[in-house]
Amino acid sequence: MNTLPKADNVVIPIEKFTMYALNYSRQEDKALAFELALGYTTANAQNLIDNIRMNLTKFPAILKGNIKGYGDVYEVEMVLTGENRKTAKVLTGWIDDSSTGQMCLTSAYINK
Repeated sequence: MNTLPKADNVVIPIEKFTMYALNYSRQEDKALAFELALGYTTANAQNLIDNIRMNLTKFPAILKGNIKGYGDVYEVEMVLTGENRKTAKVLTGWIDDSSTGQMCLTSAYINK
């Protein structure tokens, strides 16, 4: 199985969740999906980040290509158990940023 390169040192900004994915005023549908499926809100965003980190190497990474020299992009779909003890598929997007050398989360959402 091909796991995400640099998986042990990924960068996951909490703002990706508090200001975007779990923020009802910015992404109502996405925030609702995370809350209903896994019980995550802005109040426990760090727990979601920890869950993603803990499970990242348990699922295969798919190289999607290179974005105009900015870096290789990857997709990792994982099954997570949330705060509410339910499980759901979470699709995460990553970029191996060629300017910093860091693997950074670009997106995350509930995948039906």
